[in-house]
Amino acid sequence: MTKTTSILKVAFRAMGRNKMRSLLTALGIIIGVACVVATIGIGEGARVQTEQQLQSLGTNFLMIHPGTVTSSGARSGWGSNSKLSEEDVAAIRAEVPTVSYVSASIRSVAQVVYGNQNWSTSIQGGEVDWPAIRSWNVAQGQFFTDQDNRAAAKVCVLGQTVATTLFGTEDPVGKTIRIKNIPFRVVGVLEPKGGSMMGQDQDDTVVAPYQTVRKKIMGTTAVGMIMAAVSTPELVDRAQEEITALLRQRHRINRAAGQEDDFMIRSQTEMLARAEEQSKTMAILLWSIAGVSLLVGGIGIMNIMLVSVTERTREIGVRMAIGAKGSDIRAQFLVEAVVLAIAGGVLGIALGVGIQEAVAKLAGWPVAVTTSSVSLAFVFSAVIGVTFGFYPALKASRLDPIEALRYE
Repeated sequence: MTKTTSILKVAFRAMGRNKMRSLLTALGIIIGVACVVATIGIGEGARVQTEQQLQSLGTNFLMIHPGTVTSSGARSGWGSNSKLSEEDVAAIRAEVPTVSYVSASIRSVAQVVYGNQNWSTSIQGGEVDWPAIRSWNVAQGQFFTDQDNRAAAKVCVLGQTVATTLFGTEDPVGKTIRIKNIPFRVVGVLEPKGGSMMGQDQDDTVVAPYQTVRKKIMGTTAVGMIMAAVSTPELVDRAQEEITALLRQRHRINRAAGQEDDFMIRSQTEMLARAEEQSKTMAILLWSIAGVSLLVGGIGIMNIMLVSVTERTREIGVRMAIGAKGSDIRAQFLVEAVVLAIAGGVLGIALGVGIQEAVAKLAGWPVAVTTSSVSLAFVFSAVIGVTFGFYPALKASRLDPIEALRYE
């Protein structure tokens, strides 16, 4: 039997003699490692979900909102005070070469009725480029045309949730629904899109021509938002700069004189950066909890190993008397601390994976058990064992054999 095998055998025997004490000692390690595994898995899943949700908004997407941000952080300039106009939309289409698609957009909420079924949903007004900007294809029928928009035709396209709620398994295309008691002919049904970053069902919507929604449903002249898209991600920043310069010129905004913009432009990149910043903040919080748990667990290991040294003083004396060196005693107690920490790490990994699965099942979040998280958990466990087990091991190796043998 090799020395390493003998040391491991003694370490497991020592842990087996006090099973409950060993489990309680490793509890801090278990909780800390579980936090590490769960944090990495949930964080990775949240990152992937955020990217998917941002992609669902559209490809290389830009949103131009009316208003600006005040010093208190509130946004002003919405509704009838919007300074965006249909002429701005036309100017962007004609004068910004980097923009491939552009559409005025307006939104309301209204009851939608078909037969004896009714549903309160989002009514979105858009132009013919709307599906290209949102990367949202039509699953049945077709999207409305530019002629429909210019004529303010009473036609619409349904999201999957609205189509299923009102029609069930019946084909909605060609049927007539009523929006605010106004008849609209359904010309198409959109593909399923899923939830947004805010947790809203994107499929719970009806899309109609912008002019129709503006004139016949909302009765306003304001443009709620301008949406635009470019062909490649590399053009997003350039397009944002060109649109900003154009709107400042059209709205006669003199930045040099300290005038504030009366519009805001948000891109996918900015939204992703904000989402990642929020994820990092949450990750730091969870990592802090994990760090405290690991620290407490390490202190617990050190405490129990010191108690173990005291309890086994006579055993140490006997071993040293029959030829064991200080390095052998030090290795023995150090291995015991590392074994205890790694055992806690294994249980922590299992608990962390269980937490991930529970979150995925209850909250519907995607999670990922990565090799890096498992490896990191093992490394943390071993480091904690070595760090907090070294002093007790050193103390045990420095005992005087004569005094140890006389210890009662």
